[in-house]
Amino acid sequence: MADQHTPRSLIVTLYGAYGRERPGPLPVAGLIRLLAALGVDAPSVRSSVSRLKRRGLLIPGRAEDGSAGYALSADARQLLDDGDRRIYDRQTPLLADGWVLAVFSVPEAERSKRHLLRSRLGRLGFGSAAPGVWIAPARLYEETRHTLRRLQLDPYVELFRGEHLGFAATAEAVARWWDLGAIAKRHEEFLDAHEPVLRSWTAGREAGPEEAYRDYLFALDHWRRLPYTDPGLPVELLPDGWPGGRSAEVFGELHELLRDAGAVFVQG
Repeated sequence: MADQHTPRSLIVTLYGAYGRERPGPLPVAGLIRLLAALGVDAPSVRSSVSRLKRRGLLIPGRAEDGSAGYALSADARQLLDDGDRRIYDRQTPLLADGWVLAVFSVPEAERSKRHLLRSRLGRLGFGSAAPGVWIAPARLYEETRHTLRRLQLDPYVELFRGEHLGFAATAEAVARWWDLGAIAKRHEEFLDAHEPVLRSWTAGREAGPEEAYRDYLFALDHWRRLPYTDPGLPVELLPDGWPGGRSAEVFGELHELLRDAGAVFVQG
């Protein structure tokens, strides 16, 4: 949980939630105002924006009022568009959809890229089936292809679609490929933090746009990591009492309740 709600993460979450709707760059003064509502001071905003600029995710420009601001780069928009499919898609995955396999081989002289490949595939939600062989639900293919090309790792990887034919039962194999206990713990942490927030809003809590914005941004910033930790496995492959369905419901309800109300504060 130590990486939750860092200034840099909150800025990315803010742009993902509201920044793509703007006709131009978001003014720096506006960023500072919106992050202040989340408890982030101005120097932290400025330093985080600088790091995101160096990473090629934000590009400088002039806002509508002529002030300095930052807009999303094309790479950042692609990342956010790919992320939308995970963050907001609540369709139940089907075992019949199959799997995508990533098989890679990296020359010893470039072994640093081997570590980068493993790290990136893990962050995309892949499980390790064997050395150099990683597996994920087939619906992650497009995002995987975009990510590997953006990082110039595609020359080292071959992608395949397929089905699991044994020898172990697929549910047993899945428990080896992913740490399901650790994934379940992340869902439980989300529920501990945000289910009480949902109860307070559905119980008739009276609060303004700033409170809606704050609760929504913190929930989204926490939730948007979970669909990467949890690749979205078919329910028949998961242990009984799996908390992922409930955490998705809680986030979905918070999104419906708070997202548009928070937009009033962002626009203000």
